[in-house]
Amino acid sequence: MKTIAEVAAEFDVTTRTIRYYEEIGLLVPGRTTGNRRVFSKSDVARLKLIFRGKRYGFSLEEIKEMILLFDEDRSGKKQLKRTIEYGEEKVAEIEEVIAEFQALKAEMEVLLEQFKQKLKDEGEDG
Repeated sequence: MKTIAEVAAEFDVTTRTIRYYEEIGLLVPGRTTGNRRVFSKSDVARLKLIFRGKRYGFSLEEIKEMILLFDEDRSGKKQLKRTIEYGEEKVAEIEEVIAEFQALKAEMEVLLEQFKQKLKDEGEDG
C-alpha cells in the first residue's frame, strides 16, 4: 500500500491530480482508520492506464468508460472492444493531422523555392 504522496511522486504529478481522479470516479483508493488514502497495486495499475490513455490523447471521460467496462466485465472483452473503437478513432484523427502537416510542408517548400529563386534573380540584377 502506498500513500497519496508516494503515488504522486511515482507518476510525477500533484496529489491534487490524484484527488481529482478520485473525485471523478477513476480511482477508489482505500482508507486508513485515520481516513488517509492508501493505494493498492491495483490502484497504481489503474493510474498507469489513466496516464497511458492521456498520453495517447484520450479524454478522461473515455478513459473512465474503458476502465469501468473492465470492472463491469472481468473478461475484458467489452473493454477491449471499446478501446479498439477509441483507438481507431484516434488513429484516424492522427492521420488527418499528418495529412494537414504534409500539405502545409509541401506549400512551404514551394514558397521557399519561389523565395530562393527571387533572391537569385535579384542577385543577378543587383
